[in-house]
Amino acid sequence: MTEVRKGQAPPPIEHTEFHERFMQSYSDPAYRAESEALARIEVIAWEAYQEGRKAPVTRKAGPGYADPDYELSVDWLEAKARIERAQAAWSKPETKSRVLLINGSPRNDGTCPGEMSKSFRLMQLAREVLEAQQIDSDVLDLSVLTSDYGRHIHPCKGCVSTAMPLCHWPCSCYPNHALRQTGDWMNEIYERWVAAHGVIVFTPTHWYQSTSPLKLMADRLVCADGGNPDPTSTHGKKADEAKAIELKGWDYPKHLAGRAYGLVVHGDVAGVESLRRNLSDWLDWMGLLDAGAQARLDRYLGYYGPYATSHDALDQDTGLQEEVRNVARAVARAVGALRAGRLAPPDAGLERPRPK
Repeated sequence: MTEVRKGQAPPPIEHTEFHERFMQSYSDPAYRAESEALARIEVIAWEAYQEGRKAPVTRKAGPGYADPDYELSVDWLEAKARIERAQAAWSKPETKSRVLLINGSPRNDGTCPGEMSKSFRLMQLAREVLEAQQIDSDVLDLSVLTSDYGRHIHPCKGCVSTAMPLCHWPCSCYPNHALRQTGDWMNEIYERWVAAHGVIVFTPTHWYQSTSPLKLMADRLVCADGGNPDPTSTHGKKADEAKAIELKGWDYPKHLAGRAYGLVVHGDVAGVESLRRNLSDWLDWMGLLDAGAQARLDRYLGYYGPYATSHDALDQDTGLQEEVRNVARAVARAVGALRAGRLAPPDAGLERPRPK
């Protein structure tokens, strides 16, 4: 058995520092009237932190799990049930075709920028095309991470790098009540990906890379590519048990395979080609099928022009607008062909000699 390496994690923080961090959320003077109540709540939070009460509400996993008596988080069990229902509906021929439209820009007019994003406008063009073809569109606007109260996508903790079976499908790292890592949006997002027959991502290029919200979501989707649907098999986060399972042989199930995708990547100076390639490779690896060359779009918008007039540049670029519509048309065609059994990846059925 390979060794589980230890020694990186810092020690738990002291009570004084815990108090300072706890009170950061209540620095508004309006909370002073409830200082005694907050002090009582802080005692409970401190105890939860010391005891590591990650998932305080659990129940036995029940039949169908490797260890039916293992206590699983109720949050996780409910998320798993919703995903299974979504997958069952996705598989039925009578279910109406559905495309998930993802706005990757963090900008909207409800927060500091004070203006909507160009990605959102491009997404609306695609939505109109899909709705005209009687395809349901599900808008996932990641910009609400910057404008909604208490909404988070917490970062991936890299469980897969310890052993693939330690990465659970859906992710079981959150919520972690002991660390106040709550309000995680991903359980809903997982369900929406599963329910979709097609996915189109619309995103600007930030410093040659994905935007922060898009990267957070993409990292947390690692569990969709090889993740373990049974946390009882590793008794939660037991690294040694997960390593043993992987070393016996792991099949790396692709939980989102069989969906079509399109991409609209834009920028104003540089980096659109590399970002589009990175996103294409990511979606290919997860088993999604691109909808053709015209469904993978990277374009410059307002090239080296002022940021202040970038929306005006979009108004004037009717060619780009039509290219975005073509992305939606291509994905709609691919979804129809996939569901009718007329489209399959040429390498379907080939076994990877080095799966991962």
